[in-house]
Amino acid sequence: MAKVTKALENSRNIMEMSLGWGLFFAPGPAWAEPEASDLRIVRILILILLAVLLLPYVVTPFYRTGHPVSMLMAWRWLKGAPVTRQWIDFNAMSPYLPRSVVGSEDAKFCSHRGVDWGALQDAIDDAEDGEPARGGSTITQQVAKNLFLWPGRSVVRKALELPLAMWIDLVLPKQRILEIYLNIAELGPSGQFGVEAGSMYAFGRSAATLSAREAALLAAILPNPVRRSARNPGPGVRRLAGTYMARANAVALQRCWSENRGF
Repeated sequence: MAKVTKALENSRNIMEMSLGWGLFFAPGPAWAEPEASDLRIVRILILILLAVLLLPYVVTPFYRTGHPVSMLMAWRWLKGAPVTRQWIDFNAMSPYLPRSVVGSEDAKFCSHRGVDWGALQDAIDDAEDGEPARGGSTITQQVAKNLFLWPGRSVVRKALELPLAMWIDLVLPKQRILEIYLNIAELGPSGQFGVEAGSMYAFGRSAATLSAREAALLAAILPNPVRRSARNPGPGVRRLAGTYMARANAVALQRCWSENRGF
């Protein structure tokens, strides 16, 4: 009898232990499952966002060669809108073109490291004072925007653009940055991108053969090539072209070209 009693006690102990382990390993309550699923989704979304943000930094060093396209060009292709772009190497361009564009868009291109903080502060001050907005973006910032971001004014886009511009300036030579810009900038009213397509549309010949005046006219339409025309320039465009011709010959820009920042 004692043996039977002890066997029953042992069986009861084993059942209690099994029940305890079962409770330990049992799945959580049903209400906890949706929360775990939501957390997984949030983690996946965060990883995707980080990958998208880091992708330009990974891709940029590979742009030391090749013929990159802009986001606007890609968007127009997706919509079925016309896109015309013929790549032209920097050394094949008319020498007046890069000088006119730097003189018009970014006078400190040779000396800054991707961002002209003084020009940016001036643009912020003008906006705060209610004055007409003027561009504070460098050529390098415009390359960052055109290659990886979206057009239009946005605090978020600007926050992404600034560190990306500094990274581009760090990993690409100045000449290559300018070469990319001159081949992806919009320079015509119907999908002309780059100085070669812009030159063919406006003057009927290659960007390799442009005069100082024609190069300055192309530079003058850069902010808005849809409303401004180098093909039929109005008084404002002609006046700007004269200004940019003078800037291209300024002493500071001549020094910029003679120094060792890639030219």
